Amino acid sequence: MSIENPLWGAPRIHGELLKLGFEVAQSSVAKYMVKRRKPPSQGWRTFLHNHAPDIAAMDLFVVPTIGFDLLYAYIIVRVDRRELVWISVTAHPTAEWIARQITEAFPWNEAPRYLIRDRDRIYGSVVTRRLRAMGIRDKPIAPASPWQNGFAERLIGSIRRECVDHVIVLGEAHLRRILKSYSAYYNNITTHRSLDKDAPVSRPVQRIGSIKSHATLGGLHHHYARA
Repeated sequence: MSIENPLWGAPRIHGELLKLGFEVAQSSVAKYMVKRRKPPSQGWRTFLHNHAPDIAAMDLFVVPTIGFDLLYAYIIVRVDRRELVWISVTAHPTAEWIARQITEAFPWNEAPRYLIRDRDRIYGSVVTRRLRAMGIRDKPIAPASPWQNGFAERLIGSIRRECVDHVIVLGEAHLRRILKSYSAYYNNITTHRSLDKDAPVSRPVQRIGSIKSHATLGGLHHHYARA
């Protein structure tokens, strides 16, 4: 006979054995227990897999302008469909500004259950209070673990490779227009391997009509569709 439960410790197993009529010391139970190789609670990857529909992630990245000024772009992405739900630009990011972006990104009845972020000091008490008020659980990543915010990090990499690395940014308003156009292209056109080659906003399969090419982002990318 064996009692196996990865969440039980020696005291719990010892109690069960006593109730089954086995007179044994708790120290003996602890001695012969199988040593765990993994923590009893779910790991970060398991958490992401189990709760993906209820998770969003946010992050900031820097974009230089033609005048060598630095602008800050802020993104929020839904984990399950990789949808870019919010993107905005500012020259002076503050906790108050980020809190306002979160409020504008999610209607009160559509907020995610969890919001992943890094440990940047800009996410101060103003941001955490706003999250609590909206019923969102704050999920900061572990120190020095950017991979835990991998969905936002990969999206930022895509924005750089597919957009801002090929554009000379003139100013804040210009960058905002560029990123809004990229957001529409990314959500509605770009296919993802993790989504079975579908777009974040699902694209229907077109089988009838001639194929036309539509330029986006000034011809940097093209969208092919049947007319």
